[in-house]
Amino acid sequence: MYTPKHFTVVDRDALDGVISANPFGLLIGALDGSPFGTHLPFLLDGDRLLSHFARGNPHWQSIDGQTEMLAVFSGPHAYVSPRWYESEQAVPTWNYVAVHVYGAPRVIEDAGQVRELLDRLVAEYEGSAWSLEGQEADFTDRMSRGIVAFEMPIERIEGKFKLSQNRPDDDRRRVIAEFEKPGGGENAELARLMREALSGD
Repeated sequence: MYTPKHFTVVDRDALDGVISANPFGLLIGALDGSPFGTHLPFLLDGDRLLSHFARGNPHWQSIDGQTEMLAVFSGPHAYVSPRWYESEQAVPTWNYVAVHVYGAPRVIEDAGQVRELLDRLVAEYEGSAWSLEGQEADFTDRMSRGIVAFEMPIERIEGKFKLSQNRPDDDRRRVIAEFEKPGGGENAELARLMREALSGD
């Protein structure tokens, strides 16, 4: 993705943190010569991503273990008004965090590995409140047959943290103050990231 140097983040722990905190990503590939995307929940497992398609989704049929696809993860984001700057001779913009992961997905054929993936997904989002272990075997078998699990080795990873690093420090502090106002929702997380970036410069 287009990433000016001052917005580039290469620290793998920081990028992994974005994926783990925002695991619902967009997988982009090609189907019949046209771009095709599927929104999916992912699990980050070391140097690979794990997920699954509904079997009725034709996207999985383009997986061959060799063709590269792109998984996009979006972190916190918010509008930035030029009114917040010391000088209003500026344009509106958007601060955001994004991570792009590239790799060639492979279908997981082994039934045991598919079940393990489902167990891990359920545990991630349900905790101990609900599990597949408590369900009837024919139900879990049907569930497993209705999906196509896959792994995607992380061959390349890019991070873009657009946090007003191109603005003077006073302007950055003004944006932080706006994001920290009560009721800002995920803006508070952007403010935290902006403070980290400001202190690290």
